Amino acid sequence: MGKRTGAALLAAVVTASGLALAPAPVRADEPQDVVVQERFTTSDGVELQTTLTSTGPVTPKPTVVEFSPYGRGSESLDVSADYNFLLVQIRGTGDSDGSFDALGPRTQADVVEVLEWACQQPFSDGRLALNGFSASAITLYNSWHLELPCVKAAILKSGTHELYRDLLVPGGVLNLLPGAGVLALIGAPALLQGLDRLQRDPGSALDVVGGLFATGLNVLAHPTLDEWWQQRGWRGDANDIPVLMVNGFYDVESRGAFEAFRALRADGAHLVMEGGHDGVPAGTDGGAAEAAAWLDHHVRGIDNGIEDAPRVSLTLAQGSRASYLAGEHVTVTADDWPVPGTTWTELALASGKGLSPSVPARRTTASYLTVPSLPTMTDVPNTSLLEASGLSALTGALPLLAQSNLASIDGLTGQSFTTAPLGSDVDLAGPVTLDLELATTTPGSGIWAVLSDVAPDGRAHPLTVGRLSTSFPGVVEERSLTDDQGRVVQPYGDYTNPSPARLGQFRRYQVELWPVGNRFRAGHRIRVQLVGTSLASPLALPGLHTLRLGGPDGARLRLPVLPGSTLDLP
Repeated sequence: MGKRTGAALLAAVVTASGLALAPAPVRADEPQDVVVQERFTTSDGVELQTTLTSTGPVTPKPTVVEFSPYGRGSESLDVSADYNFLLVQIRGTGDSDGSFDALGPRTQADVVEVLEWACQQPFSDGRLALNGFSASAITLYNSWHLELPCVKAAILKSGTHELYRDLLVPGGVLNLLPGAGVLALIGAPALLQGLDRLQRDPGSALDVVGGLFATGLNVLAHPTLDEWWQQRGWRGDANDIPVLMVNGFYDVESRGAFEAFRALRADGAHLVMEGGHDGVPAGTDGGAAEAAAWLDHHVRGIDNGIEDAPRVSLTLAQGSRASYLAGEHVTVTADDWPVPGTTWTELALASGKGLSPSVPARRTTASYLTVPSLPTMTDVPNTSLLEASGLSALTGALPLLAQSNLASIDGLTGQSFTTAPLGSDVDLAGPVTLDLELATTTPGSGIWAVLSDVAPDGRAHPLTVGRLSTSFPGVVEERSLTDDQGRVVQPYGDYTNPSPARLGQFRRYQVELWPVGNRFRAGHRIRVQLVGTSLASPLALPGLHTLRLGGPDGARLRLPVLPGSTLDLP
């Protein structure tokens, strides 16, 4: 059971007054899907469009529920005939009425009300499961502080733990591309289904259009992590629901899955890093088999051993995203995240473009202009999203566009620091931190750091990125992750109150690079580049940045080395 075609949607119709099933074509050798449409009225009078899909006649079964802003036919999980599937178009999207509130408090209340209703319907046997991908997963993460009735398990793919920090304003730098893309993806089905809405309730169109427009303005109007954003992020766990998280290291929302797992691991969560928006690598199924087993065990009570599977499964690249998608990868399993036994190895950035375990005694500086950079070379999360949508045809034909070699001109529009060739393979998996003292000419400019795998032939493939506005030097210490030496290895930036930099003032910045997942092979090198902000973040101001190298306050990179690996550098 997957996405529904227009013909399937005509197989059955439900109105508020009761069932009015239209007979679907029946083959003698295969049960047919029955699709039932019904409008659900929320406590504030807004009508939401729901679509129930059942293989064969509608009978009480465990029911998987997905809340989607992407209109009809946007189910994102195939389930067996043992389940019904209920798609709910959230308010202000698709064919639902009301005003879109950017997955905020009113949408969260709708989630609870719909689940209470669905649990009591004739199609439900009282056991519900949740499914979500991207925005539909975000809707659920945002609602987890509310008690979610009748829910036995959940499968959440991609999605943010904090919408501000994980997608739209990472590091306090506005990430315009995915924000605009999401609104377009939500607005398109709302427009296409607008004729139905106008025929049913002409006045509701104003609410829908107004909500989408207001969401775009609100993102721009709230540059700091204020109450508006806090209502659209993780606010606690009021449930005891086992959740399977599925994502990929290159995903545009990769940070969210890691943080959600840490928040929900006490409830039996599993984390499978095997692809999301960034594509499913060859030789894997993107977590589909584990998802099916997850539902069968936690919802239907089938003893299939899924609870004994490793709680964390990480599919690591081996040099580049292109080779990873082609099947060149390795899987590492563990019982927690970050992987127990991980050692954060500190490398110093040095004059002469070196990256070494030895800290240079002599203190120097290096400067560069923050000229906007090409996203395919420096913006790993957004590029993976674009390539999965078709840009891979261009980067495949022009591979230099997907490499970081030409991302900057060293000493002018960027600074690169590279290790010597590695003496042996090393697996890196975990958050990365760049700790540096930096001065800027421009308050509000952005620090943009790219971590790459450099092959022996010189090709450099970006793996992950760190972003931080120079207006946010502070970190929340009690929420930052530290290693056994007390060093911050995943800073939790404080984005509540900006502190604009003064001209030429050196300040300490701890830049969070999203988790890397890569096997660096012997002979390869590790590179970190400081470049201008991506063109996908056009509102970050250009400036001249100067960083300190060497001595006790010189720039340092902390890398997560997995157990069994050694960062073997001369």
